[in-house]
Amino acid sequence: PPYILNHVNLRSNHLTGNVFHMEASNPHLNQLSKDHLYHLGLSTEDDLEGLFGDSKFFCLGGSVSRMERLAAFFHEKLAIALPPDGKPKNLCRTDRFVLFKVGPIVLANHGMGMPSMSILLHEMAKLFHYAKANDVVFMRVGTSGGVGVAPGTVVVTDKAFDGTLRCQYQHIVLGKQKTWDASLDADLAKEIASLSRNADYDVIVGSTLGTNDFYEGQGRLDGALCDYTESDKMEFLQQLVKCGIKNIEMEATLTASFCRRLNIRAAVVCVALVNRLHGDQVDIPPDVYGDYQQRPMEVVYRYIRKRIDEEDNGPPAKRGKSESE
Repeated sequence: PPYILNHVNLRSNHLTGNVFHMEASNPHLNQLSKDHLYHLGLSTEDDLEGLFGDSKFFCLGGSVSRMERLAAFFHEKLAIALPPDGKPKNLCRTDRFVLFKVGPIVLANHGMGMPSMSILLHEMAKLFHYAKANDVVFMRVGTSGGVGVAPGTVVVTDKAFDGTLRCQYQHIVLGKQKTWDASLDADLAKEIASLSRNADYDVIVGSTLGTNDFYEGQGRLDGALCDYTESDKMEFLQQLVKCGIKNIEMEATLTASFCRRLNIRAAVVCVALVNRLHGDQVDIPPDVYGDYQQRPMEVVYRYIRKRIDEEDNGPPAKRGKSESE
C-alpha cells in the first residue's frame, strides 16, 4: 500500500481542545512499497499498528541506561509487570538505539547531540504514522547545565535558542542553509511545570540554549581546545541570562523545530547538574546525581498520569458537569 506522511488527522486533545495535523509531507514516501526504518530494524512489513497503535507519549533521552531506568520507572508507576528477566523489553532490532514500550508510553535513546537525534526523530515520526498512533506527545528528558539556577532545578523549555542566540534551528539541505522556528508549546510547558509545583525541588519554565557541542559551543574553559578567556565566557553567560535562558544542552532546537514542522506537541524537560555561572565541571556524588536524574522522570510522569486519568474518566470540566446533572 502507499505510505505518505501528509495531513494525518489526529483526534482532539482534552487539554487544549485543538485538533492537530501532521502538516509536513514527503511525497516520495508514496513511492515505497516497503519503508525500512533502518536504524530501528523495523519496517512497514512489521505489525506496527499492533505494536504501537495505542501510543500516546514518546519519551526520549540521551543514554541507553537512562531510558531503561525510565522504562522501569513507568512499569512500576503504572503497575505493569516487567518481563520475566526483570528488564524492560527492547523492541529495537539494531545496536543503534533502544526502544521500549510501557502501556501507552514509548521510550528511546537518541544519543548525544542533534545529528543522532535527527535520525531517531525521522524514523519514530514515521513509525507512529504507520502505526496510526494519534496525538502522540514527544518529550525529551535529560540533563543540562544551569544558567543562574541551582543544581537540581528542572527546566521545562518554552523556547530553544541556537549558538547565535536566536530562537531557531539551522541545517544544510542540498548545499543550502535552512532555518526553522524553534519555539515549543508554551501552554504545554506551563502545564507540565504546574503539575510539579508541590515537588520538593524547583521546576521552572524558561528558555534553553541548544548547542552543537559540549565544550567550546557552551563556553567551557575545560576542553582540550579553548581560545577565549574566562572574561569572554562570563560575558557570554550573562548574555544568556538577559535572553531568559535557564539552561544549556545539545538537542532542544532540533526537538522544537522538528516537532513544530510536523505539528507534534513537544516538550523538553531537563535537570540542571551545575550552575554554569559558578563553574564548568560536573562533579556530583553518585547518590545526588541519581536523585537529580530522577527528577525529570517524575515531572514527566505527573503529566502522563494526568493525561491517562483524563482518558479513563474524562476531563475535569466534563466530570463536574455530569456529576452536577
